Amino acid sequence: MEKIITSPRGTVFYWIARHQDPQATCLVFTHGLTANHRMFDHQVASFRKHYTVISWDLPLHGASRPYTDFSFHHAAADLDAILNHEKIPAAVLIGQSLGGYACQQYALDFPDKVLAFVGVDTSPFGPSYYSRSDRFWVRQVEWLSRCYPHDKLVTAIAKGATHTKRGFDNMMAMLAPYGKAELCRIMGTAYTSFLRENCDTAFDFPVLLTLGEYDRFGKVPQYNWAWTAKTGYPLKIIPGAGHNANVDNPVVFNAVVEDFLDSHQLL
Repeated sequence: MEKIITSPRGTVFYWIARHQDPQATCLVFTHGLTANHRMFDHQVASFRKHYTVISWDLPLHGASRPYTDFSFHHAAADLDAILNHEKIPAAVLIGQSLGGYACQQYALDFPDKVLAFVGVDTSPFGPSYYSRSDRFWVRQVEWLSRCYPHDKLVTAIAKGATHTKRGFDNMMAMLAPYGKAELCRIMGTAYTSFLRENCDTAFDFPVLLTLGEYDRFGKVPQYNWAWTAKTGYPLKIIPGAGHNANVDNPVVFNAVVEDFLDSHQLL
């Protein structure tokens, strides 16, 4: 069911499939940069059988635009408004790439409302993970993107994020609504916000990291190996998948997440 919440910053769209058991655990799926909630179609179809499932379009993305004054703090506040509106006291957060940043920010702002976190080819909060060179190149994303013709930029993003035709077609469809100027602006705004808001974390709830076998998106693999080494969070490799691992290989991804949820009695 499509719903909205509003704030002075804009209207945010979300979709909820509520389980018939009012005590069912809620899973919240948060997509990555320049994508939208359709990234999780395969997960919603599977997990709605046993869970209440929410997917949403992050501010600046999909149906949740226009949107002013983007930050991950504001995205977390919007997600909290969604959960409050649905009377859901706590949820499992599942975030892909940039969506993982929003999940980590939510966990920092509302730590008592997170049951667990699943990172999907995302990267850690924590300044120590990122070199001066990393931070420099992240600041260049917007203007470098503007150097590409729109069609080549869109194709490069989709190819870089996926390993299968299914994943590529899904990413191309999600990119279709954005013109070049808006696309570049979204990327610049999101990465600037990450650099500004990035801080150390220490989570007391279960965490699972997943990484596509063929993810070559920036330094995401290196960040994940450093993340698991530092924290001890388990890292599961999704075979035959790229950066959008949940789309490239939904069968294995869903099984890995289900095993994690079962192991922590989160059914």
